[in-house]
Amino acid sequence: MAAFALIHGGGDVGWSWHLVEHELRRLGHRTVAPDLPGDDPHATLDDYADAVVDALAGHREPVVVGHSYGGFTAPLVAARTHAKALVMVAAMIPAPGETAADWWQNTGYGAAVSEQAARDGGMTGAEDPLVSFYHDVPRPLADEAVRRTADRDESEAAYNQPWPLPSWPAMPTRFIVCTEDRFFPAVFLRRVAAERLGITAEEIAAGHCVALSRPRELAAMLHRSAVS
Repeated sequence: MAAFALIHGGGDVGWSWHLVEHELRRLGHRTVAPDLPGDDPHATLDDYADAVVDALAGHREPVVVGHSYGGFTAPLVAARTHAKALVMVAAMIPAPGETAADWWQNTGYGAAVSEQAARDGGMTGAEDPLVSFYHDVPRPLADEAVRRTADRDESEAAYNQPWPLPSWPAMPTRFIVCTEDRFFPAVFLRRVAAERLGITAEEIAAGHCVALSRPRELAAMLHRSAVS
């Protein structure tokens, strides 16, 4: 079976993957889900990638999974570890030389959120994380997630660093869209995946924090990347 490197999103922690880890381990896989060093304002994207590579302890050809802002780190890890596959889950897809700070405007994110918010009464993009991020997560889990991430931040150095790879890693890449996502609208991410990776996204009926709301279903999708 495979080793999975599970990379959390911005302001998040590795704990967010713990239910998916349980499911993948039940299927015989090894998993790592380290906390990235976002609380260090000087940490770079390379430092983020180092944290994941170190957690893998030299295991070659893992399946690398990036969620949300983890999409800026996942391809770096995948390239350094000769990954078996790269899976992007509701993730930001960087272009060479692009900073995370510029990604939002470059992809048309603001307009996409405004359009979706007009359709759903303002739930998309809502300031309350229980509405925008954790609306389909069981409330005790959602409360615990909010507690664990309340004081988390992201490194300004990483956020403003041009993405360092000259091109997307040459390996099988999948993109999973969450159809009930109130942070990255599904129609928006489908377009970005098509434009930037030339692939048709797969879909799962879940909000943005799918690893907490649909862990078994997500693990089954990830498992297919290890056995295909």
